[in-house]
Amino acid sequence: MNTQQILIDVAVLFAGIFAALTAVYYIVKSDIQRFFDLKNIELNKESRAHILPLRLQAHERLILFIDRINPANLFVRLHQQGISIAVLQAGILNEVRSEYQHNIIQQLYIDSVTWNVVRKLKDDTIAMINNAVQGLPADANGIDLSKTVLQHMASIEENPYDLTIELIKKDIHRLF
Repeated sequence: MNTQQILIDVAVLFAGIFAALTAVYYIVKSDIQRFFDLKNIELNKESRAHILPLRLQAHERLILFIDRINPANLFVRLHQQGISIAVLQAGILNEVRSEYQHNIIQQLYIDSVTWNVVRKLKDDTIAMINNAVQGLPADANGIDLSKTVLQHMASIEENPYDLTIELIKKDIHRLF
C-alpha cells in the first residue's frame, strides 16, 4: 500500500466518522434540548414555589397599607378630643410616611404599575391632607380637618383606596 491510498482511506474514515457524529447529533439534539427545557421548567417551578408566598405576603401588606392610609381609618386612629389641626396633620403625615417606608420593599414582589399606583395614592393622600389644612381657617381644629377630608372623599365618585385594593386583588389573581 502506498501513502496516497492510506491518506484516502484515512480521509474516507474521518468523513464517515464526521457523518456518523453529525447524524447522531441531529438525532439526539431534540432529546437533549427537551431535557434542558424540562430542567428549566422544573427550576422555574421551584423558584415560583419559593417566591409565591413572598409575593402573596407583599400583596397582603399593601392592602393593609392602603387600608391604614385611608383617611377614614387615619382619623379614627389618630383623632383625640380637642386635638389641634397642626398636631393632627403632623400625625397623619408621619403615619402615612412611616407606613410607606415600612412597606417600600414590597415593590420587589408586585407589578411595577401596581406599585406606581400605590405610591401615587400615598402622595395623593398627603396632598389631600395638606390641601384641606390650607383651605381651613387658622382657628380650625382636628374635627374640622376630619370633616373637610371626609366630605371630599364622599364627593369622589369612585374611592381611590377601594380601586387600588381592587387592582392589587387583580394582581393576586394573575399569580394563579
